[in-house]
Formats: sequence, C-alpha cells, structure tokens
Amino acid sequence: MSSGVVGSQNEEEETMTARELRKELRRLEHASKGSGRTSARTEEKEKILARLKLQEEKEKVILDIKSNITIKRKALKALDDQGDERMALKREIDELNSRYESLTGEKTYTKKRKRASSHQLETDYTRPENILADGPSADQFEQWLPRDYFKFEVVHESTKSRARVCRITTPHGVIETPCFVPVGTNAAAKCVSSEQCKEVQLMFCNTYHLLVHPGSDVIEAAGGLHSFMNRHAPIITDSGGFQVFSLAAATEDEDGPELKMKRVRRTGKNSEKTNDKHANNGQLLTVNEHGTSFRSYLDGSIIQLTPESSVAAQKKLGADIIIPLDELPPYHVTRERLAASVALSHRWMARSLAAHLKDKRKQAMYAVIHGGVDRQLRSHSVEYLTSLPFDGFAVGGSLGKDKSEMFHLLNFLMPLLPRNKPNHVLGIADPDSAKNLVPLGVDTMDSCNPTRVARHGTLFVSTANDHDNEDAHSAPSSKDGILRIKQGRFQEDFRPIDPFLPVDTLPGYSRAYLHHLFKQNEPLALTLASIHNIKFMNFYMADLRKKIMNNEI
Repeated sequence: MSSGVVGSQNEEEETMTARELRKELRRLEHASKGSGRTSARTEEKEKILARLKLQEEKEKVILDIKSNITIKRKALKALDDQGDERMALKREIDELNSRYESLTGEKTYTKKRKRASSHQLETDYTRPENILADGPSADQFEQWLPRDYFKFEVVHESTKSRARVCRITTPHGVIETPCFVPVGTNAAAKCVSSEQCKEVQLMFCNTYHLLVHPGSDVIEAAGGLHSFMNRHAPIITDSGGFQVFSLAAATEDEDGPELKMKRVRRTGKNSEKTNDKHANNGQLLTVNEHGTSFRSYLDGSIIQLTPESSVAAQKKLGADIIIPLDELPPYHVTRERLAASVALSHRWMARSLAAHLKDKRKQAMYAVIHGGVDRQLRSHSVEYLTSLPFDGFAVGGSLGKDKSEMFHLLNFLMPLLPRNKPNHVLGIADPDSAKNLVPLGVDTMDSCNPTRVARHGTLFVSTANDHDNEDAHSAPSSKDGILRIKQGRFQEDFRPIDPFLPVDTLPGYSRAYLHHLFKQNEPLALTLASIHNIKFMNFYMADLRKKIMNNEI
C-alpha cells in the first residue's frame, strides 16, 4: 500500500464523528464474537474507545460553542442601539467563531434554517423581541374558581413530613393520592387489557402516538378515549411535546443525550442504502413561536403541533386531565438556552390555557413547571404558572442526571407549589422513587418503568424492611425489592410471586410457572409480569397512604 493511501486512511480515521466511532465499535464487537483474534480485537477496541472519548469531549465543546453563538446572535439582533453592549456581543461572537474554526476547520458557524412548512396557521404568532419574555399576565385570564366537575380535597397531612393523602374527584371517578399512574402509550398498557387494569386509578395516555394513529378524529368518533379503550376510570393525556422533542435529529445543535435516546428504526439495517421516501420517519422538522412540526413515524406525513392544536386533539380524546404544550430542553444546554426554552414554554402554555378555557368540556388542565436543574428558573416558572388559572401543576423537563440530583431538586421545588391544588411528577414512578417523592408532598406520578421492566422479567417484590416480625424461613427472596424471574433458582420455586402482599397479585400462578413462561418466550409471561408489577405498585402506594394517615411518613 502506498504512503499516500495510508495517509488518506489515517486522515479519514481522524475525522470520524463520535457517532461513526460508536458504529465502528459495534461492528468490532459483532466481529469478535466467535473470532479467535481476541487480543487483536481487544487492542483495536481500546484504541477506538480512547478516540471516542476524545471525540465526544470535542463535540460537546463544539455543541456549547454553537449554542452560545446562536443565543448571542439572537441577543445582538434584539439590541437597537450601537453602544458598548452591542460591540461587546460582536467581540464575543467573533471569539466563539474563532474557536469554532480551530475545532472544525469551518470559518463561521451558520445555523441551517429549515424550510417553512407549507401548512399555514390561522394566527401569526411572531417571536417577541425579548426571547426571555413570559406569556400574558394573570389579569388577561378569568379568575380561577373551584370546578364542580373536578374537585381536590386534602384528607390528611402528615405531621412528620409534607406527605399528604388527598382525593381528586373527576367525571370518571375518584383518585386517592399518593397514586401510581401507569402509562398506556397507545391507549393501552402494553400486554394488559383495560379489564386487567380496572384497579388502576389513573391511566396516562400519549397524545403524540394517538395523533399518529389512529388520529384524534377516529377516537372522537368512537366516543372518546374512555369508550375507545373500554376504560371506566380517570385518564390523563400529555400534550405530545415530550415525544415530539424526542425525535430531534442526532446532529441538531443544542441537543443533549436525552433527545437522542429514542431513535425509531423503520427501514432495517440497510436503510442508509435505500431510497425509501419514508427513510426519515419520526423526525422533528421545525420549532418556533407557532409550535412544532414533525414527520410521522408511521407514514412520513407532516403533522403540525401547536398549543391550540394540541388542546383541540386532547378535547377530542376526552381525558379527565390534560397537559398544555411545552418544549423539552435537554440536560446539557447553556443557561441562556434553558431560560429561552422556559419562556417559550410559558408562552405556549398560556396559549394552551386560553384555548382550553374557551371550551373546558369538564376537563382539568395542569401546567408543567420547567427550568431544568436551575433553581432560579424553576422558582420563576412556579411564580408565573401559579399566577394563571390552571387546575393543577405537573413537574416536567430535565430533573437531573441521576436520582440523587432529582431528589435534591424536588426537595427544593415541591414546597413552592400551592397546597390547594394537585400536583404530578412526570415520568418518575418506581418503588424507590415513590418512597422518596411521597414525603415531599407529591400526589400522583407516572412512569412506564414498572411495566417495561416486567416485560424483561424484572418483578417488584417486598423487602425485609417492608414487614415486621418475619422469621428466617419466610423472609423475602430479594433484599433490594427486585426479583429477576428468569434466573435458574426460580425453576422449582412454587411460592407466589410476593408472599407478603396482603392479596396475591396472580392467584394460582407461581414463580416457577412465570420462570417457565419467560424461558419458553410465551407471550403470557409479559402479561402476567406486567399485571403483577401494576398491582404491586397499587398496593405499595396504598400502604404509603396508610402510613401517612398514621403520621409514620
């Protein structure tokens, strides 16, 4: 091989992106299976891992620079005068561009503009000159008054913490809180029917997925979500914003890892080589003052989602509690970008509220508190949104990089929320989280975690700490509250899944039987495991309510 070819190959290797390096790493791992060249493969993987670490650090720096350039250009555009502040901003932008050029070889960073959607909105919402401006003030809305169709009652407040037992009355039933809310993404908890979920007090459904299929018009024609999914108890729907922002392209500047976790693959492993017109399914196209537009993962069609259209869709779905449209900024963004996102969400939520109040349809609307892990922004979000006539408040956005940071943030945030209205924590609801959130005064919490891990053979069970006066012979088989039913030790374990719950979650079914179903890939395993985890969470929350009533929490 000539030196020119070798040089070209080395240069190509040096310019590989982190995404390409991760792909190369997966290729090597696949190739090493069954290969005898273990040491050589290991050495090559170590080299790629070292390069990947450096490249990820470099791309993060570039991402921060691009984000800062965008923010400062917007701030520069908003300045009318030609004074010192303008000159200082120009110098900062020049310095950032210089750093960008040294890292990328490109002289100036210019954010690529997406073509405007052909779908025209009825109202022209122009971005305010101050991108940090909130929406309209409270005096532009009707005064909040208790609803006869949505009632919130505090039954008991613990003397030991902020924990409380409450009762939420909706048109489709009463919710006793604290309460676990399972997620029925497509109007169904995966592998579980509505009849099998009849003990669930509140079910969470996703507007985004229901917009894509079957469409809100179809569900409205069926009589609403309750009739469509044969559920006779309360339902809460989100705005669709979380799923839409999860579609952000991996190359989009200002995106962090949270927005890159979900990647819908619809065209197979050779999709890069195909000319399928739907190869880019599930793609976020635009985000602006109007709202968002995205490409359907189902058929590639473009769907517009605005504060008004999200509310209109949720009116057709007919849930008891609805959520206004908000933007989901990732964890790794600059404070300037985060502040601008919070303000945009406030403006969107104010528009959502205005649309909702014109036609309430016996639905309650919860605002979503944003601000990432920035306490000042979280406080400001609470101050603005609680001034508006929302019926309750959800906590959303990034809550931290791990549970420790999340618990610290919520310990600060929850006391800021009004005690005379219900609250909800979005996307967090496993036994450990519930145990930590309830003492903070959290009323309801949703998560797909309990049913998702169940489908992979992880079952929730009691721990020794949950019970008193247990003898060694009958002690729980799990110290951490987790039972991995696929393990061989359960092959001849004929006990119930959790002998210590007051009611058998799966009467007549033993651990050995579930172990057998999972090992044989029987679909029934997914259903039974999901039912168990849902029932476990229901019993767990009921036990927490009992302890609150006794001032034990």
